[in-house]
Amino acid sequence: MRVLVVEDEASLAEVIDAGLRRDAITAETVRDGRAALAKLRLGGYDVLVLDQDLPGLHGDEVCRQVVGGQLLTRVLMLTSPGTVHHRPDARGPGLGADDYLAKPFTHEELLARVLALGRRPRPVPAPVIAHAGVTVDTARGLAVRDGRPLALSHTELGVLEVLLRARGEVVSGDELIEEVWEEHTSYRTNAVRVTLGTLRAKLGDPPLIETVPGAGYRMTGGPDGGNGTDG
Repeated sequence: MRVLVVEDEASLAEVIDAGLRRDAITAETVRDGRAALAKLRLGGYDVLVLDQDLPGLHGDEVCRQVVGGQLLTRVLMLTSPGTVHHRPDARGPGLGADDYLAKPFTHEELLARVLALGRRPRPVPAPVIAHAGVTVDTARGLAVRDGRPLALSHTELGVLEVLLRARGEVVSGDELIEEVWEEHTSYRTNAVRVTLGTLRAKLGDPPLIETVPGAGYRMTGGPDGGNGTDG
């Protein structure tokens, strides 16, 4: 089971992360909502442990985007003491969390909620993704741009799918490797650059994949495809 913890209070985040790892749960921690959404758009998380009172992008808005964007994870919302929350099976109005846990809580309480959510079936991702004239049918392994079939390798198709699901957010090279490549890929950084180069060539003009220096890659959102650069 993979769990993403979003908690801006460093000491609490460390306690939650360490406790989950002791129980053989793969846990990652981020401190703000925007970083959480970027990771969730790559997929692969069974449960999101989400602090409601986040600075910047509030936990309520993160939850709405998770549910509205079909980011395919169960949500456990951590609330302030005395907060009135909704039945776990009802998905609260305008929010969509699967369960709520008021602070303070014990590790045993948190673990029980996480395990219960992890046992629920995860939503199934939409088989077809479309953006700026590019359509990927993940079930059939097919991709087209403006009606033109794209002869993509398995790796190129995987990279394109990850970038499309990120919805314009930056995806780092390491994240692409984790999602697409085998664990023991040699020359991994070079593999990403080479694959992005061939994928861009096959997609054609106007360019749709932009390199963000020092950060990674993203699909451009404008109708003209933006200004892609070689990576």
